[in-house]
Amino acid sequence: LSAQERAEGWQLLFDGHSLKGWHGYNQKGTGKDWSVVDGTIRLERGHDGDLKDFQDLITDASYANYDLRLEWKMSPCADAGVLFNVHETPADTYSFQSGVEMQIADLACTVPDSRVLYERSGDMFDLYAAPYESVREAGQWNQIEIRVDHGHVQFVQNGHTTVDTTLWDVAWKARVAQTKFAHWPNFARFHEGHIALQGTEDKGENGQPIHLWFRDIRIKRL
Repeated sequence: LSAQERAEGWQLLFDGHSLKGWHGYNQKGTGKDWSVVDGTIRLERGHDGDLKDFQDLITDASYANYDLRLEWKMSPCADAGVLFNVHETPADTYSFQSGVEMQIADLACTVPDSRVLYERSGDMFDLYAAPYESVREAGQWNQIEIRVDHGHVQFVQNGHTTVDTTLWDVAWKARVAQTKFAHWPNFARFHEGHIALQGTEDKGENGQPIHLWFRDIRIKRL
């Protein structure tokens, strides 16, 4: 961080050397498929395996109102997500059962997600669709921002605002009621929580390991 960024209140969530400050969802440590390589958080996993090895990575700390920025890239045909307001509970197996997800995905060949509105990169998964495509080709870095301010949520991908909405108001509740999330008691229930990097999606090129990379993860509390 520059001196100006520190003065503005930005903090790093990833030190570039270790997974300090992170753990697996409902775990004490992190799964073996997560590592730090060349200044990035990397997930390398197959299409099968044990959930404990690639369980979603979440922050140790919880956050309420903030601006989150990071960069990501992935192998062809893969997808994942960055989630917020995640809560850990033995009743839930995955971070997406409580957290709201900004989808990240390779547009070219992720099936079925990139063929379905509300499930493309930059979308609020299954709730709000981006008005245009702004994701870069697999293997290239993408910059995203998630801004959460007392229920007002904005997603930005590569400089383009993809979602701008408000949580927990009448319109939000009506929209959620029309989705699978209506049957999940903890979904979007909490007004603060952990941030999660999703590792549990098994999409990717057939027979090839799935790779995700994250870097430059920073947050500013509002």
